[in-house]
Amino acid sequence: MTYDSTLKYLVEQYPQAFTRWLFNQEPAEDIEILNTELSTEPIRADALFFVRVADAILHLEFQTLPQSEPPLPLRMLDYWVRLYRQYRCDIEQVIIFLKPSRLAGVFVNQFTERNLSFRYRVIRIWECDPQPLLTTPGLLPLAVLAQTEVPETLLSQVAARIDMIEDRQQQRNLSACVQLLAGVKFDEQLIQAYFREDMMQESVVYQRIIRQGLEQGLEQGLEQGLKQGLKQGLEQGLGQGLEQGKRNELNLIKRLLSRRLGEINPQLNNQIEQLSFSQLEDLGEALLDFETEVDLTNWLNQLTDK
Repeated sequence: MTYDSTLKYLVEQYPQAFTRWLFNQEPAEDIEILNTELSTEPIRADALFFVRVADAILHLEFQTLPQSEPPLPLRMLDYWVRLYRQYRCDIEQVIIFLKPSRLAGVFVNQFTERNLSFRYRVIRIWECDPQPLLTTPGLLPLAVLAQTEVPETLLSQVAARIDMIEDRQQQRNLSACVQLLAGVKFDEQLIQAYFREDMMQESVVYQRIIRQGLEQGLEQGLEQGLKQGLKQGLEQGLGQGLEQGKRNELNLIKRLLSRRLGEINPQLNNQIEQLSFSQLEDLGEALLDFETEVDLTNWLNQLTDK
């Protein structure tokens, strides 16, 4: 959720920066962030963005690792078909992997089946030149994950660029994004050495993450509480029902024994009250053959001997 919220903020706030970087041209001014829900059978994914630029759509998907269900190539094809059905325009699809990996999935850029070959772009951010990212404020959070021989030097360069931003709110927000994404690659103590934690806490990105975390925690808490309450209620209701059923069975057995044998001595009564529900049912059948209290005593003794 942390990475998703961070990337969502960056794409929403700096769509020109992403389109300039990925289209390698100056973007038109009429850029629109499209809803990530697509018909038919609406689907919604985290870190998934559709940016409409003039007569084209830029479909961005950010991933830390390539594992996915359904697999990423099939998902990209599915998104393309849905997007094209809805908008009928050129679609540029890009998966940006954030976390260095040698897994085969990060090198796959196509979906191939009989009579079908479909391609999309894959960017492994750790292989990218950091310089184009360092020159654009909106891409600074991605710059910390770019290619470098000395990661700490790159982190310090990004920190220096953040310090040069004059707009204080923009500076806070981008500093927060850098700190959150840098966690993919850097140790927390090193990040704190270059960035002020209070700037992150004052940013809208951090507040959004906290708010979403609270909302998600509340939903999960309510759901868990409801499930737990339902489970406890069922268990309690079942237990109370069984206990009440046993008491009714016990009272019935006692009345039948009294009518057949007369008053039962207290010791035998205590033994009868210790019987299980199934044993009481067995006693209910056996007492029809009892003629004296001795028969009841023998029957109870047989249970003890088993």
